[in-house]
Amino acid sequence: MSKKILIIGACGQIGTELTHKLRAIHGVENVIASDIRKLNNDVVNSEPFEVINALDYNQIEHLVEQYHIEEVYLMAALLSATAEKNPAFAWDLNMNSLFHVLNLAKAKKIKKIFWPSSIAVFGPTTPKENTPQYTIMEPSTVYGISKQSGERWCEYYHNIFGVDVRSIRYPGLISWSTPPGGGTTDYAVDIFHKAITDGKYECFLSSETKMPMMYMEDAIQATVDIMEAPTESIKIRSSYNLAAMSFTPTQIAAEIQKHIPNLQVTYKPDFRQKIADSWPASIDDSQARQDWNWKNKFNIETMTVEMLKQLRENVYK
Repeated sequence: MSKKILIIGACGQIGTELTHKLRAIHGVENVIASDIRKLNNDVVNSEPFEVINALDYNQIEHLVEQYHIEEVYLMAALLSATAEKNPAFAWDLNMNSLFHVLNLAKAKKIKKIFWPSSIAVFGPTTPKENTPQYTIMEPSTVYGISKQSGERWCEYYHNIFGVDVRSIRYPGLISWSTPPGGGTTDYAVDIFHKAITDGKYECFLSSETKMPMMYMEDAIQATVDIMEAPTESIKIRSSYNLAAMSFTPTQIAAEIQKHIPNLQVTYKPDFRQKIADSWPASIDDSQARQDWNWKNKFNIETMTVEMLKQLRENVYK
C-alpha cells in the first residue's frame, strides 16, 4: 500500500509543482492537496483536493485521520515582502501552522514532516559570501524571524519528542508555471515574463544586488530527496543550507539578452531593496551535498534557456 501524503498550501508557488511531482511518484490518489481556497487550476481540478485553513488544528487533524496521512508537507506561509505589510498575521500563519503539524507528529498521528525554511533566516550581520551552515543569524524581516524561530522549534521537537521533521533553506526560486508570490527574489521570475511580453522591465532592486537563486525543478528535487533519504543521513534537524547559483539583476538581464537582444532593463529600488541587502549573496551548502547527496542540475545559462522555452510553449503561445 502506498503512503498517503498531505500537502498544505498546495496552490502556492512551490506547492503547485511539488504536488505534481509527488503525484507522479506516488500516484494522484495518494497525494492530497489542500489550500485555504479552491482555485481553478490543475492542482485543484485533478483531485483529491480539500479546502483547509492551516491555522485550524482540528481541520488538519480531521484530514490526517480521514485519509490516513503519514507525511505532511507544510508549504503554507506568508512570504517576505507580503509579511512586512502584515506582521501579526505572518507570525500567526508561519508559526502556528508549524506547531499544528509538529504536535500531530508528537502525538504519533503522522510519521514525517517537511517544512521549508529560507535564506531569510540570515540577517545583515551574517557573512554574505559563502554563508556557512552554522553562523550568525539575526534576521531583520518578519518572514526571517518566523523562519528562524521555526527552525529552532523543528530541532526541539526532534530532540525532545523524536519528531522526524526535515527542512531546507530555500534560496530565491525561479519558476515558469506559477506567478510571483510576493517574495523579494521574485524579480528574477518577473523579468522573464516582461522580456517576452514587453521587451522591457523595471527592476525593484538595484542592478548589483547579488542573491542566491535556484530553478524550481532543482528545489522540488531537493525536497523529494531529503524526504526520501534514510533517517540516519539527516544530521541537521533545524534546516539545511541549499544552493545552486548566485547572480545580480545585471547578470540575469545579460543572460536573457543573449536570447532577446532588445530587452531593456531599468532600476527603481523599493522597500524590497532593504530586505535583499540583509540576505546572503552566496550560500555554502556542502553539508546537504555530503549528508544526502544533494546536487543541482541547473545553472544560470541552462535555467535561462529552459525558462524562455517553457514560457513560450506554455504561457505565451
